[in-house]
Amino acid sequence: MRKAVPVSGVVLAAMLLLASSAAQASFLHGETLDKVADVMAVIVLIIVPVIAVVVFWLVHILPEKIAEKRHHPQKDAITTLCLLSLAFGGLLWPIAWLWAYTRPVGYRMAYGTDKHEDYHEEMVGKARAGGLRPEEIAHLRREFDTMAERGALTPELKVLRAELEDLHARAAAAESAAAPARGGEKR
Repeated sequence: MRKAVPVSGVVLAAMLLLASSAAQASFLHGETLDKVADVMAVIVLIIVPVIAVVVFWLVHILPEKIAEKRHHPQKDAITTLCLLSLAFGGLLWPIAWLWAYTRPVGYRMAYGTDKHEDYHEEMVGKARAGGLRPEEIAHLRREFDTMAERGALTPELKVLRAELEDLHARAAAAESAAAPARGGEKR
């Protein structure tokens, strides 16, 4: 059975259709409409593409920034892949992203470290400023020793290693000089 439509609903709909006013395409008229259309055209044709290019570029350098932050040993290669990805329309970007978040398995075995040279420069700078604990300095010295055993020390890293050894020797001498003085105070 069909359900009957109430008569009052039909009458109300007919009255609303008859009472409707003429439709307006815009709330703006004349010169104002032209000015708003010109501004929107400038935004769509100039500003949006510039913003899109900047966002595209910022997204494509993310793997490079991640590799720098994590002191990835192959961050220079990741940077190159990011630039190539820009040239190839982003096709290589997922590879760069994955590469930035992974550590090369054999790198530590081959070179004795899984950090970029910048990490060692930064850590020796902190040691120079007195910002490293003795355990961190010992770990850094062990890394340098392992790298030296494998022949992976660059000339720059050899200088940093010598500087770290010098800092360690000075700290040990200062500690040994302070030990008898402290021993004499306790008596």
